[in-house]
Amino acid sequence: MTRTIVASASREVVIDFDQPFCVIGERINPTGRRKLAAEMVAGNFDTVKSDALAQVAAGATMLDVNAGVTAVDPNATEPGLLVQTLEIVQDLVDVPLSIDSSVSAAIEAALKVARGRPLVNSVTGEEEKLEAILPLIRKYDVPVVAISNDETGISEDPDIRFEVAKKIVQRAADHGIPAHDIVVDPLVMPIGAMGTAGQQVFRLLRRLREELKVNTTCGLSNISFGLPHRHGINAGFIPMVIGAGMTSAIMNPCRPQEMEMVRAANVLNGTDPNCQNWIMTYRDHQPAASGEAVAAAAAPASSGGRRRGGRDARRARG
Repeated sequence: MTRTIVASASREVVIDFDQPFCVIGERINPTGRRKLAAEMVAGNFDTVKSDALAQVAAGATMLDVNAGVTAVDPNATEPGLLVQTLEIVQDLVDVPLSIDSSVSAAIEAALKVARGRPLVNSVTGEEEKLEAILPLIRKYDVPVVAISNDETGISEDPDIRFEVAKKIVQRAADHGIPAHDIVVDPLVMPIGAMGTAGQQVFRLLRRLREELKVNTTCGLSNISFGLPHRHGINAGFIPMVIGAGMTSAIMNPCRPQEMEMVRAANVLNGTDPNCQNWIMTYRDHQPAASGEAVAAAAAPASSGGRRRGGRDARRARG
């Protein structure tokens, strides 16, 4: 079974080929967002809170939490800030979280306070990273995103990226970490710079599913980098990668066009039984006078998880 289990304090989500596509909200990340970075450094988490609520309301299954506000001595600044951000988010919403950092000390500090079973984002095939991160994954019994690059960088050859992923899965096994707790990021290249990027990732996803039998994820918007009307490309990419075997993505759930494609793919892939989620989300859909599609802003009735315990989620990725 390829069942990657993540959980918050009371909600469990299963990432698998027979489950609804897992949408990991990307918005709580100061990278490239100067205003957010400045706010977080100043101890202002208003945007973090609003982004957390908005992403869950839009249908995010999980939230990615990143506190990398500076490249200057992140080992000193990031652990405390990541813990603070994580605690604020998990007090506000009850969805599983992804702990996103390249700083090992920050990852461990966050794991100590995380509720449930978070996803760690990430480990690479670099020896230094493998030796720093895999023991933490084993110690805290959590799943991890495995990014398919190593000391040689990111290869444009998808077969090399597959071998890096295979190496990480094998090294994880040496630490007693099962393959179902490895979520491989095959590294999506920008289609504007590499015309075969789409074909490459589709082929690579099939190999990861059939040969390594692992779940997968990606930074979805990488595919459209540098192009105009990026959200149109992203929306077209979603059902294609889901059809090829991808089971989750770090993306912006507050883009209605992209979330519509996720929900449609779930219907067509058979992971939205009786089209219930689609019907609950779009039953009030009406065409606009201009002919453009509009839909109700209601959040979906189900995000693909199941609850544990008696506490309801406090619900209100942009």
